Amino acid sequence: MKTIQPINIWNNGADESATILNLTCINDNMFNSAIFYFQLFSDSLIVLSNGNLTMNLPDYTTDWTTNDAAYNWAAIQLGLTITGEYVPPVPPVPEIIDPVTE
Repeated sequence: MKTIQPINIWNNGADESATILNLTCINDNMFNSAIFYFQLFSDSLIVLSNGNLTMNLPDYTTDWTTNDAAYNWAAIQLGLTITGEYVPPVPPVPEIIDPVTE
């Protein structure tokens, strides 16, 4: 998942801000094309938009060493600007109170 520059999306009668892009390869023929499923999430991880993108030659390459090439390609297709890696929030650690001993 990647963070993106916020983009407004109409969702259930309200204008909401998508800030996270998720991309999953759902089909890759390992030769000349791949299909990706994308999701755009709000900060609270509500899906605001989703769909499929098909990558063909000359964009398709088997020389990828990271997934960044696919994310960058998808961002261009969707008109998005990637701003960084998504880091999920860490839940707060409960405070441990030592029992009082007499």
